[in-house]
Amino acid sequence: MSPGIPVGRIAHGVNAIVLAGGEGRRLLPLTRRRAKPAMPFAGCYRLVDFVLTNLVHSHLLRINVLTQYQSYSLLRHLSRGWNFASNLGQYCEVIPAAVGEGKGWYMGSADALYQNLERIERDHPLIVAVLGADHIYRMDYQQMIEEHVETRADVSVSVVPHPIAEAHEFGCIEVDSGMRITRFLEKPQSPPPFPPEPDQSLVSMGNYLFNYEALRDMLLADHEASDSTHDIGRDLLPRWYDRLHIHAYNFRNNRVAGAPESDVGYWRDVGTIGAYWRASMDLVSVTPSFNTYNHEWPILTARRDDPPAKFVFADRESNRAGIATDSLVCNGCIISGGHIDRSVLSPRVRINSYATVSESILFDDVDVGRRCRIKRAIIDKLVHVPADTTIGYDPEQDRARGILLSEEGIAVVPQDVRF
Repeated sequence: MSPGIPVGRIAHGVNAIVLAGGEGRRLLPLTRRRAKPAMPFAGCYRLVDFVLTNLVHSHLLRINVLTQYQSYSLLRHLSRGWNFASNLGQYCEVIPAAVGEGKGWYMGSADALYQNLERIERDHPLIVAVLGADHIYRMDYQQMIEEHVETRADVSVSVVPHPIAEAHEFGCIEVDSGMRITRFLEKPQSPPPFPPEPDQSLVSMGNYLFNYEALRDMLLADHEASDSTHDIGRDLLPRWYDRLHIHAYNFRNNRVAGAPESDVGYWRDVGTIGAYWRASMDLVSVTPSFNTYNHEWPILTARRDDPPAKFVFADRESNRAGIATDSLVCNGCIISGGHIDRSVLSPRVRINSYATVSESILFDDVDVGRRCRIKRAIIDKLVHVPADTTIGYDPEQDRARGILLSEEGIAVVPQDVRF
């Protein structure tokens, strides 16, 4: 066990590593041409924006973003929206996986850290924050750092209580009375209960704090382990919990400025089509589970110079009216005599006359033709939906066009759809 870190020394001693190389296979075909962290969310954001926003508001401004799979759109987004003041010692440095010098594609999250260990060492950090790039949540990481230091932990893992009936889909954690981790279980059939809330199980959020020396020792040992898959949750931590003090930080104790009570403990893994759609529908509720309108902790992103959204035609007699109800509509959109309900429209979407769109998510530059009827759909960017097309009403017809139907019946329209 390391001797611990004095509280007064941590302000400038934390480096952040954002793991943004996720392939997102369960989100196909939406991730066919983009990395999972580059997925649009809430119309104008990308998934990676949420972790980077949390880092900025937590005053952690030395950030390395590790990328790998289909990284072009992610790199473009980061280069346009996430530039810091290097003369003040701040940076958001993007590091693509590189083949050469005895290195190759990352074999897992632990291997990604190992291959960048030399880069991490250059800044002589006391603590390394390792964070996922594809979850929806608000978090003040400084509160987690303070508890990490106060408990004299070697490693801290952020956890959130989750209904035990659903926790088998995640990595689960068992703790003692002091929140010291005693066992890791990867997607167990019978998740262990969290004693204060026996109907809940503690689920790992994929966010970690490592004392630098502990991280270095763990990565070097994992690299030499022939039976390792080089994953942090599956291999790295389970081999060390009996030798190091690995602490569980309860995310429900985290408080963010301006956040309503509904935001407390809100964390969504949007790794499947169904989870992504449900999290998006959370946003359009009258009282949303996750409030994007918190001006004390605004979500940051790369901005584009699009004009305001426009709603035209007021011919109610012929039902030609541009109307949006319970929806998010981004800049550049034109609702031209159509009606959308409980939907999320990314920038520059056009809904033409007499079309109806409900419970759907439309990415950038989608054009919906006249008299179209669309429900419970996710439509990828640049798709032109011809006039009189229906989506989400006839599963066999949708499949014949190359539209994927999720287990929940969500119609996913790829860019190469055949209308």
